[in-house]
Amino acid sequence: MADYVVTPPAVVGLPVVGTSKLFPVRRVYCVGRNYAEHAKEMGFTGREDPFFFCKPADALIPVASGQTANMPYPSKTSNLHYEMELVVAIGKGGRDITVENANDHIYGYALGLDMTRRDLQNESKKQGRPWETGKAFDHSAPIGPVHPIQATGVLSKGSISLDVNGTQRQISDLSQMIWNIPESISYLSGLFELAPGDLIFTGTPEGVGAVVKGDKLIGKIEGLGEFEVHIV
Repeated sequence: MADYVVTPPAVVGLPVVGTSKLFPVRRVYCVGRNYAEHAKEMGFTGREDPFFFCKPADALIPVASGQTANMPYPSKTSNLHYEMELVVAIGKGGRDITVENANDHIYGYALGLDMTRRDLQNESKKQGRPWETGKAFDHSAPIGPVHPIQATGVLSKGSISLDVNGTQRQISDLSQMIWNIPESISYLSGLFELAPGDLIFTGTPEGVGAVVKGDKLIGKIEGLGEFEVHIV
């Protein structure tokens, strides 16, 4: 075995519904502005080419079935936003995957939150700088257990929503994505070679907004159930 000068980081593993085995995470890709109404509320319109940013795997906060996760309110921000998303887990890698074959590369799906330090992201946009400080910070990606596609079937429609302290803040349908899941997988695989263990956060609907310490978030996607995250 190789001998390292420091202890290598542990593999991040997500619970998988129906088994005691874990889904090992390699890379975390996120699709930006992928619902028409959310694009409008962020000041954009039209079907522009999809774009992507990344989060580190260790930014994930796994939320097991039936459990609640705590997310620490991050430093250096006074405007922490939620973004409820469907997450796709890749089970078979590839490069230049066709739209027609893209679903064959999916292992399963999960509920996820792309938490965003909006004030830092907006400042980065103004200055033409990368988004990492606004998007890729520690604990920025709560995620539920992975549901294998064999159990759920292919997800192309169905309700997606988020409640904050019992009030619904986001509500839409997966069919409202500007770039659907096969299209996103195909486009992304032309930029990067995808591999088993990759995750794709597929974008958030309209209704994003700020949360503070003490808030309770419940995300729901039809066919995947719900998960709960508390801001602490």
